[in-house]
Amino acid sequence: MTPEGAALESFAGRTGKGVRVAVIDSGVHAAHPHIAGVAGGITIGDEIDRKNYSDIIGHGTAVMAAIKEKAPDADYFAVRVFYTSLRTTIDLLLQAIEWSIANRMDVINLSLGTTNPAHRDRFTPLIARALENGPVLVSARDADGTAALPGSLPGVIGVELDWDCPREMYYAKTTAGDLTLAASGYPRSLPGVPRTKNLHGISFAVANATGFVVRACETIRDRSYENVCGAMAANARVSPL
Repeated sequence: MTPEGAALESFAGRTGKGVRVAVIDSGVHAAHPHIAGVAGGITIGDEIDRKNYSDIIGHGTAVMAAIKEKAPDADYFAVRVFYTSLRTTIDLLLQAIEWSIANRMDVINLSLGTTNPAHRDRFTPLIARALENGPVLVSARDADGTAALPGSLPGVIGVELDWDCPREMYYAKTTAGDLTLAASGYPRSLPGVPRTKNLHGISFAVANATGFVVRACETIRDRSYENVCGAMAANARVSPL
């Protein structure tokens, strides 16, 4: 902590310029003042209206806003897999990751996960492709104490929720060679709305962590999983616990 008691901001001064970010979620309300436009996007599973990635439930917009708050100059792509609720299929989720790899994203935000262990073998080859060609995947490591996929798999930056972590920073630990981040579960503030009444939870811990990953990528020429994890570990704050 600084002498004034404020948290030291992780990767302060970086804005994510030149980094391509896929936010796999419920789309985006691009005109929202916290978003102010995106580089593009797609709706996965809708062959008729693939270019309509408008967010009608608000979750994807709030997730992207939390990332963009930390990295406003990155190029954002909304990859819509949720429609009227926060439910999708494993097929659509895998297609979304495949699209992100094919379109040369640097970072994929997955503020979601599945606790079904049967899907492990379906994620594994996609993670291998991402490790070879990019991008870096950031996803929830667990859901209420149960391991979540793909965030708990090797080759993915898994994120845990820490309500006491300031939004301006993150904690990190390395387990069996893979990086786990801990971040705040609170989203970007809305004027007049108490943060406990706003959306919050593991989705926003992942989003906050992704914002710092995007910042880290700004100055990394070779944005491999190993290089990004190294930068994140080197710049992490030490948890007081």
